[in-house]
Amino acid sequence: MAQLSDDCFAFGGALLPLHAAQARIAVAHAVKAGTETVALAEAVGRVLAQDAAAPIDLPPTDNAAVDGFALYFDDLAAAAPTTLPVHGRAAAGAAPTGPVPRGQALRIFTGAVMPDGPDTVMMQEDCVIESGRVTVRPGIRRGANRRATGEDITRGAVALPAGRRLMPPDIGLLAALGFPQVEVRLPLRVVVFSTGDEIAAPPAPLRPGRVYDANRPMLSALLRRLGAVVVDGGILPDTLAATQNALRGAARRADLVITSGGVSTGEEDHVRAAIEAVGTLEFWRVAIKPGRPVALGLLDGTPLLGLPGNPVAALVTFTAIGRPLLDRLAGSVYVPPPRFLVRSGFSYRKKAGRREYVRVQLAADGTAHRYPKEGAGILTSLTESDALMELPEEMTALAPGETAPCIPLGLLHG
Repeated sequence: MAQLSDDCFAFGGALLPLHAAQARIAVAHAVKAGTETVALAEAVGRVLAQDAAAPIDLPPTDNAAVDGFALYFDDLAAAAPTTLPVHGRAAAGAAPTGPVPRGQALRIFTGAVMPDGPDTVMMQEDCVIESGRVTVRPGIRRGANRRATGEDITRGAVALPAGRRLMPPDIGLLAALGFPQVEVRLPLRVVVFSTGDEIAAPPAPLRPGRVYDANRPMLSALLRRLGAVVVDGGILPDTLAATQNALRGAARRADLVITSGGVSTGEEDHVRAAIEAVGTLEFWRVAIKPGRPVALGLLDGTPLLGLPGNPVAALVTFTAIGRPLLDRLAGSVYVPPPRFLVRSGFSYRKKAGRREYVRVQLAADGTAHRYPKEGAGILTSLTESDALMELPEEMTALAPGETAPCIPLGLLHG
């Protein structure tokens, strides 16, 4: 899309760098979510409200990592097989055996408590058992196949920090430490609006000049994946009074209000003006493409985030600004999505001072190719691309063969 004016000066001043917008969110907003205690089985996806300190060592005792034979490393010949008499057996879950004399081996199974004395476990695949004696191969290292008490985590150490969004492996760790329940943050209540007289919702028929709403369903799905309780605010008409009244009402019943559309400078764009009229505007217009017109304000203590109307811009700005804000309010520690360096298969030019996200498809050889349709309203560019290539503010040109960081689109969905 052609633009005659310089972005840095169009519409009244310099754009706010993305890192500065994120920094303002971290400083200006506090946790809004309360807490509750839930059964561990119900905690996946929830935000941990306080540090989870390990009440026990994990593992609680030294134990065998494999099925085999527990023995003294110093009893083994360095360069030849060693044959030892077998002194009993130890099974997982059984009471620990007594000490094993020097020069003998104990038949042991995975998870069984290591006996007093032996310091090494030889896998049964590397042993020959005959007439109550075991012959082991040379070459094993001291302490092999033995899990030490607390090698995973020691008693009293922080197993998981407050602010962590609990994933299935986290649930497994807490279960192994004996947690029957955990204290987590309550879900945020988020009201989501779309704006514009041109927006319709199925099953209403499309009149000429109207389009079906994609943003509200997309943003609502993103929010639900992040554990929020979503309240459908509907579609706001293009009037300042209706926008003000709707936003004021939503702020009274929500922890966060999100709108899409109506934040640019057109005569029918009323979200920014409504925020300024009934609340305070923290920032507007961020140096990011797609998605420059994005507004963050505060209304009666409730944050209000105004996202652009084009679907691609709405997704990008929610990822870059909405997600840090949501995590801050939810008591979760914001972790930027991982970036992977990818070789470009195309050339690209951009303005300095603006961070840009280019939709790309990844070839089998790892090369990134620009999606052929680049408009911010092209929804298929999100469903058919693999990643967003992130071009930093200082970059002005990208040549084929150069590398740039990419964020897989799948990592942006929760």
